[in-house]
Amino acid sequence: MTEPAGSLTLLVTSPRVAAGLLTRDAWDVLSRADRVLAIDLDDPTPAALVSSGIEVEALVAEPDSLARDLAQSALSSRTVWVGSPDADPGLTDALAAELTRLPDPPEVEVLVASWDVPGARLLDAVAVMDQLRSPGGCPWDAEQTHESLTKYLLEEAHETVEAIEVGDREHLAEELGDVLLQVLFHARIAAEHPEAPFDVDDVAAGLVGKLVRRHPHVFADGDASSPEDVERAWEQIKADEKPTRDAADLLAGIPASLPLPLVVDKVRARVRRQGGDPALDVRLEQLTEDSRVGTARGWEQLRALLDERA
Repeated sequence: MTEPAGSLTLLVTSPRVAAGLLTRDAWDVLSRADRVLAIDLDDPTPAALVSSGIEVEALVAEPDSLARDLAQSALSSRTVWVGSPDADPGLTDALAAELTRLPDPPEVEVLVASWDVPGARLLDAVAVMDQLRSPGGCPWDAEQTHESLTKYLLEEAHETVEAIEVGDREHLAEELGDVLLQVLFHARIAAEHPEAPFDVDDVAAGLVGKLVRRHPHVFADGDASSPEDVERAWEQIKADEKPTRDAADLLAGIPASLPLPLVVDKVRARVRRQGGDPALDVRLEQLTEDSRVGTARGWEQLRALLDERA
């Protein structure tokens, strides 16, 4: 049996990475190829290759015919097939069937030319949310507002907490996805605002900026050697960012809709950072343990305690 004169390389790329950002191995194979083929030259990767000086031929056919053409080309030439964004459904099976019929099949290699970076699937989530909200998408999604989604944001947050408390890892992953959906949904709605729009990139940019600012011990020359040091620095930085907030007000910035036990927990933490108040701490703990106290009544009692302390 003679050695095949040609070869077939199936070039696989990630649609979530900028076209043309390929590995060195991929560029080496492309530069040595006799033929580079793709279905649509307007697809991102073929278009990037053409702009880089690689000659790419269009080869459009059904999977069975395409498999025959690729196998025949690979018998006599070094052939590279540039995979399509939809992963060429049916081509792999058709190609396997075609190659098994050949008495002397060419060498076939699958070469991964670009890899997803961490977080790349978030791009898919953003794209799906955009399609759901856009004309021709989902009628229910299209009519939602920030206000109509508020209850779902609260519900998903509580279900996530429940999954954590139960210790169900699979359920937790699902619930975190539901929380992420709410973030993407609200950001997509915000992008349509006629006067003050912002989008998911603005949300992410704001988050990155905040994390960098509030972690100077990681991203700058700050000093924090313990979790307590980090908390103190975080509160100080936050206070500097919001100078109009009354530092003496232990309830400042705490949303009224937050469940009372969480409100009390935040207040107790603030008191501890200010040096502590054992008597107040005991009374706050008693207030938390009183299950008969509703949110509104609990806020009244909490304010009374803090006013009395002042």
